[in-house]
Amino acid sequence: MLNLSPLFFTNVEDEVCMLQELELSPEQREWIASARLDVRNCLRDGIPNVLMTNGYDGDVQQPRFFTQGSWAYKTLNAPAKHPQQADIDDGCYLPLSFVSQTKRPSVAANVFFAAAEEALLPLVKEKGWKLVTEKSTCVRIVISSYAHIDIPLYAIPDEEFASLTKASMESYGYDSLMEALNRAEKDAWTALPANKVLLAHRECDWMASDPRPVKDWFLGEVAAKGEQFRRVIRYLKAYRDWRWSSGGPSSILLMAAAAPLFDKRSGRDDLALLDVVALLPSRLRAGVNNPVEQSESLTERLGENGVEEAAKALESFEKVLRAAIEASSPAQACSWMQREFGSRFPNEPTRVIVVSVAATIAATPANAGPSELVGRTKAG
Repeated sequence: MLNLSPLFFTNVEDEVCMLQELELSPEQREWIASARLDVRNCLRDGIPNVLMTNGYDGDVQQPRFFTQGSWAYKTLNAPAKHPQQADIDDGCYLPLSFVSQTKRPSVAANVFFAAAEEALLPLVKEKGWKLVTEKSTCVRIVISSYAHIDIPLYAIPDEEFASLTKASMESYGYDSLMEALNRAEKDAWTALPANKVLLAHRECDWMASDPRPVKDWFLGEVAAKGEQFRRVIRYLKAYRDWRWSSGGPSSILLMAAAAPLFDKRSGRDDLALLDVVALLPSRLRAGVNNPVEQSESLTERLGENGVEEAAKALESFEKVLRAAIEASSPAQACSWMQREFGSRFPNEPTRVIVVSVAATIAATPANAGPSELVGRTKAG
């Protein structure tokens, strides 16, 4: 039997592993962080200025921001193939008392989108970026061939807005901001909850949606299960991105489905991944709910056909991964893994460790291993 773990993850200086290959380069991360800061600064001043320029009477708070998604969870992988891009989610928040000053919530949602897009337009033109307004739940800015920033827009109860830490001519979807201000649907704020975070939606106006509990849940899972769990999630995402150029199971679905299936395998990321992959198909077919909102089905979003396609793909992946671990040829095992992950899985069979069946069985979840923080890792 084989131990493929050194090719998944290693602390050894100057040895390449797949986790390292999944990382954006330091230059790419710096570029993304700089672009996100430019976007925040633009919206912080721009949204109030745009609203006042277009005749809004009253005090407009500067928006505040909350990083969410894979950048916040530290599960962001570099794109595996074209046309994939790294997705950075940066929520933009205004107090509920401000957005509810309009008589109709549909007007407030439209105004929020239009003001954000108008505020961003000069920056987008200056940087040569692309403003995308077709996304229902966010404003998207494509900042490079490998990355985009999604900006979902939220209304948050005033007391929570106060506690948020202040952070470190294309179509807007409306002919003008004034068109958004004058939109005439008859709707009422009384139909919406006043004590929840609301997400602006281009078609549905507002939806109760708070990204913070999911972030807290995932970071809590990592704290309880260890960094190996976070790595397994990244391996699953890497498999998905190689298997599907677009689509496939969402990251939140993979996280929620994998969490209860994971057991720590000391020094054996390959076995930890196999444990999860072996059980994922049946879990997906049984249905997976949002871990912080059990009434929300994550598998429903994927659809019945999408769930079955993902389950069958994972069944095939499990067979290949198991065969690679049980193989006698390290070269063959590397070849099989590259079929499932692409060239980001190192083709270095000399680093694969031949182990006995007894040693593999001994790598049980209960085993304590050396700290993963010991030594320098290039994998982040």
